[in-house]
Amino acid sequence: MPRPTAAQLAYGSATVVVSTIAMLLLSRTSTGAGVAVISAAALALGLLVALTVPAPRRRGRHAARTGSAAASPGARVPGPRTAEAEHPVHH
Repeated sequence: MPRPTAAQLAYGSATVVVSTIAMLLLSRTSTGAGVAVISAAALALGLLVALTVPAPRRRGRHAARTGSAAASPGARVPGPRTAEAEHPVHH
């Protein structure tokens, strides 16, 4: 399982805190069971939010580079290589 990113942790934590406060204020509960149910619901909601935040895509070792010369439309493409170009003769 991959490690959560900073964005996932931040969004999930903020969701738990804000939703807990909002539900406690809206429900006006004062019993321990009510607070426990609201806390569990806020925790589940925070977990759901943290898991749905898109993770950044990681590039593999062999992924194409976005700024490479071959990828640009106006790039100069070298012609076929000849034997003289590959093995120059030095006199």
